[in-house]
Amino acid sequence: MAGQEFGHHLGLPRALSGLPLSPLVPGYGALAAAQHTAGLRHLGEALDAQPVGLRVLDGLYVPSGPRGRRRVDGPFLDALARGAGPGAPLAALLAELHRSDPQALRRVVLYQLIGLLQDHPAAQRARFAAELGVHADEIAGLVAAARRRPVLDRRGRDAAESLADARERRRLHRLRTLLDRLPTDTGDPALAALRTELAERLGLVDDLLRSARRAAEHGDREGASGAYLKALCEAADDRRALHGLVRVHRPESGRRPLLRAELHPDHVELTWEDQDGIPGGEWRLLRLHRTEQGRPAVRSVPGADPTAAGTVRDEDAPLGSPVRYAALPLRDGRIAGPPLVSRKLLVAPEVGRPVPSDGPGRIDCTWQRPAGVEEVTVGHTGPEGAAGRLDLRSGGFTATGLAVGPHSFRIVCRYRAPDGGLVSSAGLRVTGTVHPWPEPVRTLTAQAESGAVRFAWSGGRGASVRLVVWPGRTPAPGTELRTQDLPAALDWPAQAGALRPPPGTYAEVSAVAVLGARALAGPAVGVEAVHPVPGLAADRLPDGQAQVTLDWPEGAGHLAVTWAPVDGAEAGGERTLTAHAYRRGGLRLPVGPGAVRIGAATVPRVRGAVVVVPDAAEALLPPDATVRYQLVRASRRFLGRGRTLLRVTLATPGALGDVPEFVCVARSGTLRPRSAADGTTVLRIPGPDLARHGTVEQELPASPCPVPYTLRGFLLGEHAASVRLEEPSLASLVVR
Repeated sequence: MAGQEFGHHLGLPRALSGLPLSPLVPGYGALAAAQHTAGLRHLGEALDAQPVGLRVLDGLYVPSGPRGRRRVDGPFLDALARGAGPGAPLAALLAELHRSDPQALRRVVLYQLIGLLQDHPAAQRARFAAELGVHADEIAGLVAAARRRPVLDRRGRDAAESLADARERRRLHRLRTLLDRLPTDTGDPALAALRTELAERLGLVDDLLRSARRAAEHGDREGASGAYLKALCEAADDRRALHGLVRVHRPESGRRPLLRAELHPDHVELTWEDQDGIPGGEWRLLRLHRTEQGRPAVRSVPGADPTAAGTVRDEDAPLGSPVRYAALPLRDGRIAGPPLVSRKLLVAPEVGRPVPSDGPGRIDCTWQRPAGVEEVTVGHTGPEGAAGRLDLRSGGFTATGLAVGPHSFRIVCRYRAPDGGLVSSAGLRVTGTVHPWPEPVRTLTAQAESGAVRFAWSGGRGASVRLVVWPGRTPAPGTELRTQDLPAALDWPAQAGALRPPPGTYAEVSAVAVLGARALAGPAVGVEAVHPVPGLAADRLPDGQAQVTLDWPEGAGHLAVTWAPVDGAEAGGERTLTAHAYRRGGLRLPVGPGAVRIGAATVPRVRGAVVVVPDAAEALLPPDATVRYQLVRASRRFLGRGRTLLRVTLATPGALGDVPEFVCVARSGTLRPRSAADGTTVLRIPGPDLARHGTVEQELPASPCPVPYTLRGFLLGEHAASVRLEEPSLASLVVR
């Protein structure tokens, strides 16, 4: 096949005949990600090889001058990184790659170019190579390389690009798995050398493992630990070495492990400290468990590879599986000492924060349900083996029909194990005590009487019944309470077994049955003590009306004003009055001529409440009584003048209890007297005489004062205002 190998098309004796099947660059994934971020198809596009093109066959070159070329080396990449072009950040990464391996960049570019060409049909590869920026003199050789090198599928490319990372991390078994995905006869000498190196290192690991097992069989714990540790340092992913090392350093029975694993409802909490004689700094935290197929598995705890000593949470521990943890000290990324090993732990969390509380013949318990639990079972043991009914729910349970005394509950969580079976947790024991509870208050009534309210209730037998007003929402009857949480008892003043609420009070009074530290809410009743109406008075007007005056009570919105005839002969009435209407126009009532009783009360604000009126406001308006008087001159007698009489008449529609005294006063001249003291009293008629006779006539004195004089009548006494005085004309009262 002379003349057909890679590079021979151009007659390049120093051109490599081996074609790279893998970039063999540690961190290739991050480098490729930076390349795609920059929008480049291959890393050669970052070298600015246009317009002539990039040479890759016998070295990595870019054009220099009209016909020259320049090798891509460290100074070139450093200068490119210092530039202002868009490829400067990527050029800095390429310069770092060149310093670690001068052949790495060419190998990567050649690997990428061949892969891009193999993604196109053979007939289009030459044109596509030109589009990729390859120098025209090397297109034919690169097309031949794409035809000769094995074609990798996606799985093969992932393996080829991961080889260097697995090698750098000393994950030899991972490296062997990746190599098995690639063709064996590839013509890539670097890959062949890697296979040879891997076989030698795995052989060394097997020798170390045999030595460790022999030492363990002879009871040489330190020798076994050292051999296992060397094997693990050589092959960081060797599960045999790791499990052997863990077996050697498992915590002894009765001693507290240096790596503590504590199970919580949603995670495993791991705690450890840096140890004397073991380099401090970073640790690798591993979880050892078995897969669904029962094979041993090792996983790094997420977020803890590497980590500092302290506390770490493993939130991905497999439910229903026994696990063990190992913390390996690291130095420069390599294991630097024996591990700290935890005890074996079954990942079957108990319920979180169980809180029992008791009620009448009942215990309630709430908890935090662990994630992933299949079911929760509860076992119950009561006093002397007594049991009640148990209602289980997702976040707790309720046990009813319980006797007074202590009760014990065992709560067990069950999880689905990797093999499909159910695994039970160790179980959590919760105890609670059923205490005596009071009998509830069944009914509560309130009755207003004489400015007070009397409460009565049924139920609450054997308990102390407390009347309370809740500061917020009143609990429903039957609500279970603690005595220490109750408001103070109702403190209204007592009055003959009843309570006097302060005027203006509205309260929803609740009856609570109390027995020791426990209480039950009972029914409630609304009580409203309205404000009294002070200063109520009424004056009769001539037309059967009454003018009512009062002092509007503070805070009252409406008043109800009523009137009713004293003798019951006529119907009364009622009127609702607003403060605005009263202040604007006062209050007149059509009471009629008879005696009426007028009352006023504040209208309650809350419908349905028991209304307590502290003081009744009433005014008694007497009937429309009128006293009339007039001069009556008798006929002339023989040889003399006739007598002058004063006739006084009381007119009333009904019986009048108290009638004022009538007094007649004379004053010289034609001006009427202004008051009963403004002149000479000429006669008096007592009120009882008027009430008894109705009409009384008395003769005036002959000359009470010089004529002409003017008479005028007045009503005197405390009831004078309740009787209206009708006076005749002034001219009829002048005596000449």
